[in-house]
Amino acid sequence: MPRNRVASSPRPETPPTAAADMPAFDDPIEVPVPGLVVLVGAAGTGKTTLATRLFARSEVLSSDGLRAAVSGDEADQRATRPAFGILHREIRTRLAAGRLVVVDATNVEASARLTLRRLAESAAASTVVIVLHLPAEDIHARNAGRAGRVVPADVVDRHLARLHGLGATPETITARLRSEGFATVHVLSSAAEIDAAAIRRVPRASGPGPGSAGLSRP
Repeated sequence: MPRNRVASSPRPETPPTAAADMPAFDDPIEVPVPGLVVLVGAAGTGKTTLATRLFARSEVLSSDGLRAAVSGDEADQRATRPAFGILHREIRTRLAAGRLVVVDATNVEASARLTLRRLAESAAASTVVIVLHLPAEDIHARNAGRAGRVVPADVVDRHLARLHGLGATPETITARLRSEGFATVHVLSSAAEIDAAAIRRVPRASGPGPGSAGLSRP
């Protein structure tokens, strides 16, 4: 079975063995609630599809959706600044309310990731990063086959160039993101891993309650 996904989080009682650092790709991703999930990947990688499958609609903040709400066109880059202003405000509000927040955006810029990490830290919320790291040819093919808006190939290439700065392997990507201050990183490196990804909500509040934990799978 493939074992490419790297999941890194503080495990002081677990020896740093290969088996501990490289769980099977179908192990569920633990998501703290409240908490912030940051999706990272070039346009067309499948972030929105993954977010839709694993999370409730009310948990997801989409940069494309917010651009559309601002200007009526999710591709209108003139709406990016106000859209992200709304996104950051909503993150603050929702984390303060004890909710799980999922950011569906490319997040290929270190500055964008830094802002998100600081928002989580200010709310004393944990952050989980999920990186969709597919070969460039697969990403271009996925983008070209999208049912909705197809992102220009040169824009996708710019995203890929910025992502290349994180590293070429799951291990180097994880190391780089951990150096940015993210303790928990999952790298999905194939379509099979993306399709098999599952989450397990882990409540930070004490005591059981309705919907306090659960496993989401395809």
